[in-house]
Amino acid sequence: MATGWAGDGAVQDQIDATVKDGIRRAQERLRSGPAATHCDSCGEPIPEARRVALPGVRLCVPCQTADDAEAKAFSGYNRRGSKDSQLR
Repeated sequence: MATGWAGDGAVQDQIDATVKDGIRRAQERLRSGPAATHCDSCGEPIPEARRVALPGVRLCVPCQTADDAEAKAFSGYNRRGSKDSQLR
């Protein structure tokens, strides 16, 4: 079924691209390698239990909480009907 300017399967292609982008962004946030002994953001010591539990950890708990809240606030996607935004 033709839908104006979009080709067949365009909606599914857009959904697939959104999912792949979300996966890529999540993978970029994963850490690996040795954990830092001090927080990269504030310089406070990172407890050994945290370093053992999360390999590659770079932030203390308060800084990680703030970083997670900031990442959550940014969605990066226009999830409203894209046809409206294309017509403007």
